[in-house]
Amino acid sequence: METKGKVITWASVIIVLVLAIFCYFKFCFVFAEGVNDGDVNYFQKEGYIFKTYEGKMIQTGLKSHPTDGGAIQSNEFKFSVADEQVAEQLMRADHTKIKLHWRRYLGTLPWRGNSQFVVDEVIENGK
Repeated sequence: METKGKVITWASVIIVLVLAIFCYFKFCFVFAEGVNDGDVNYFQKEGYIFKTYEGKMIQTGLKSHPTDGGAIQSNEFKFSVADEQVAEQLMRADHTKIKLHWRRYLGTLPWRGNSQFVVDEVIENGK
């Protein structure tokens, strides 16, 4: 019986460690960081229980494929904001060109937002 108890204890410890490592990499590990610029299409506070800031940025650019003839294309960048001060800056940035620094996580948390991309800084506003 003593050996069975040790096996159960070690198996439990290993399972808890594996779950902790999984949760860290899924929800806390910053997978990528970057900067996007464009025009903020909308930015709002939403949610039933956890009120989070969600927004969408429109990025314009040229298609690089020669058969497209260099046509203009727009991309949408959906993001969340966890910091109140950054959210206030974005609320005041009314349809102006803006540059945002973001961090990408592999999973979302309800209190951090609906997107894997979490904006943590407004680099440029109104240029």
